[in-house]
Amino acid sequence: MTKKQKEEIALFRFGVICDLVGTLRLEYGDAEKLIKKKSEQSWSIPGSMRTRIAASTIRNWVKRYQKSDGQFSSLYPSGRSDKGRSRKVDDETILAIVKMKKEKPSLPAVDLIEELRKKDLITPGITLYPATVYRILQKEGVSRATAGKIDRRRFEAEYPNDIWQSDIMHGPMVEADGKMRKSYLIAFIDDHSRLLPQAEFYLNERLVSWLDAFRKALLTRGQPRRLYVDNGSAFRTKHLERICASLGIALIHTPPYTPQGRGKIERFFRSVRSRFLTTCPDNLTLDDINRIFAKWIREKYHNKIHSATSETPIDRFARHIELTRTAPVDLEDHFRKEVRRRVTKDRTVSIDSRIYEVPTKFIGEQLQLLYHEDRPERVEIMHKGTAHGFLVPLDLNENFRVKRDRQEIEPKRSLESGKLNFAKQGNYK
Repeated sequence: MTKKQKEEIALFRFGVICDLVGTLRLEYGDAEKLIKKKSEQSWSIPGSMRTRIAASTIRNWVKRYQKSDGQFSSLYPSGRSDKGRSRKVDDETILAIVKMKKEKPSLPAVDLIEELRKKDLITPGITLYPATVYRILQKEGVSRATAGKIDRRRFEAEYPNDIWQSDIMHGPMVEADGKMRKSYLIAFIDDHSRLLPQAEFYLNERLVSWLDAFRKALLTRGQPRRLYVDNGSAFRTKHLERICASLGIALIHTPPYTPQGRGKIERFFRSVRSRFLTTCPDNLTLDDINRIFAKWIREKYHNKIHSATSETPIDRFARHIELTRTAPVDLEDHFRKEVRRRVTKDRTVSIDSRIYEVPTKFIGEQLQLLYHEDRPERVEIMHKGTAHGFLVPLDLNENFRVKRDRQEIEPKRSLESGKLNFAKQGNYK
């Protein structure tokens, strides 16, 4: 397995456990409920066709991460310690048992085993007995009474910046470059106070716009510990996962078709439609609507008593402001894209059709390259965890005039043959 594949798996594992290893420690009972919920979810697991993760596996990842004092590399996959030996019941079979029981709660253990066998869901070499199935279901907390039922409860974060919710709302038509174009409201709401760290209209809903709003939110109100977003393609990128992991923010995707996890941001959007957009003039520019919207948030939203908290969002947020984490001074660096490139023999690499020169010592090496898409001239070189300056954009004309770095090759005449021999004193770099 390559290092890139291991990193991708570790990134996925951190995404699963991030809200279990955050700065706020959960009580044992709350942690177990969260682990159980995660084991019942469907996941897109890198390098695997499986969609479920056993509760014991999640506990193991948490233990490894905490034991290493938060080292990201502790989540890298390792080889099986029991390779060559049979196991009683593996995680894949356990997941199949739990899933089958939830799909068919009334199915007895004997019939459940037969159903699993027919669908070839039992790992070869494993023999299941009814008692084993009963023991597994009991350990995973699945019974006829609980299978198939979903526990939905209202919740509220205890302190400001514990949880942010974010989503995108389709906005009105606005004038841009002489044309009427559709706008999109990108917003973040603090779960505890209902304060808006950032809310702004954009001309598209792509990740680059969302990241711009996210960066402004962090600079304005500090860092959240957890961030709830939906399953949209813009939020399922490795770029966003790396940003959140590097900042220590737990990125949590609410399950498909269940907006209940983002209920507070959805309620805010309803207020925008009914109380703000209905009072807006027509034919506004993007700058106009954002200026009016910022004033509305400041005067009509942040300083108005919220019906759910009986306080204004700004006062409720400020009461425990000492608990908030400010954004790091190098915040911009956390938002850089990352690509990996192997240096060619002519010591160049290519990024987005642009060619860059690399120091000679890296020929044949794979480099980690960090850059902002809007600043392609500044690409930082990382090799084995160490920074090595920045790439230089390739200039073919300049290279034609530059003398190559080499040692002289001096001609010497052979006394025996009278022919010219060349004694090579050094190699081209």
